[in-house]
Amino acid sequence: MAATRGRLDRHEYDVTVEWTGDLGSGTESYRSYSRDHDVLADGRQGIAGSADPAFRGDPTRWNPEQLLVASVAQCHMLSYLHLCAVNGVTVTAYEDRAHGVLTMDDGGGSGRITGVTLRPEVTVAEASMVEKARTLHGEVPALCFIARSVDFPIHHEPVISVQD
Repeated sequence: MAATRGRLDRHEYDVTVEWTGDLGSGTESYRSYSRDHDVLADGRQGIAGSADPAFRGDPTRWNPEQLLVASVAQCHMLSYLHLCAVNGVTVTAYEDRAHGVLTMDDGGGSGRITGVTLRPEVTVAEASMVEKARTLHGEVPALCFIARSVDFPIHHEPVISVQD
């Protein structure tokens, strides 16, 4: 990896997706196997994954669509907190109830994520920080690695409040 001014200009991420859904006859038919799998990375707790229940998945496990929406929300939050820290906005609480939409193609065989709406509820330390806190959400898309990598719209509906 090459370094630029003391920083790495390339980061790599390795994960393992291990299918755990062989019910005894493998993928002999569409209904003969489970969609269960584990998402693994060195030194981290695994994530129990499956397909969306609409696609014969286990509703108690994370599905790829949820993980994509979570990635968008996480990246937005982390980029936003950075912007707040360097712009004098003290955030004391942050929670986002993100929502993603998967739209099926006309043929019904596939689909795509067509949008994500982020609804961050942010608490700041002082009333004088509210407007700047709201404005900084608009600067996040230029920084967030995930937002810069996807081709669907990401909408922001932030609610800013002041700590009691």
